Amino acid sequence: MNKSLYNIFKLFFYVGVLLLGGGYVILPLLQVELIDKRRWIDDNELCEYYALSQSVPGIISANMAIFVGYKLRKFWGALAAIFGIILPAFVSIVILAQLMTIITHMRFVKSMFWGIGIGVLTLIFLAVKEMWPKSVVNRRTGWMFLGAFLLSAFCKVSPIFIIVVAILGAIVVAFVKPNEDEGEEE
Repeated sequence: MNKSLYNIFKLFFYVGVLLLGGGYVILPLLQVELIDKRRWIDDNELCEYYALSQSVPGIISANMAIFVGYKLRKFWGALAAIFGIILPAFVSIVILAQLMTIITHMRFVKSMFWGIGIGVLTLIFLAVKEMWPKSVVNRRTGWMFLGAFLLSAFCKVSPIFIIVVAILGAIVVAFVKPNEDEGEEE
């Protein structure tokens, strides 16, 4: 079969449609399509491209498409292959996003999310109730909790910043005043 840009695109589009499960599924598909049917590459090249695809950053299947496309038709082959492999996923995401927009505006779904929100709040309350006796054990930890709560609730300070400051504060206090609060239960 001829190695035209259209045929490269078509092959990788076909593989992209069948590619459910990620990069590990691509190997048998490419072996059948590239080696057995078309004889565009051999087993050794497929193994090398697969190893390289896992070694460089990015999605394995996209990397494989780029390597094989480049081998077949240089830059334009790589471009045709990458567009072919990502187009099915892109179209699927666009369709699912449209469906989600329609679904989330349905009254039934809005009510369902309201109920889920109440359930999540209940779970958070239960987690706080469970962790409170183990976390707020003295005045210092009580003040740390109050400060963290106020910063988070009213000043909209990032939780990450609050956690980092709390950790650093606890470390500093542990070194400055070791064992001072042991046994001081409130």
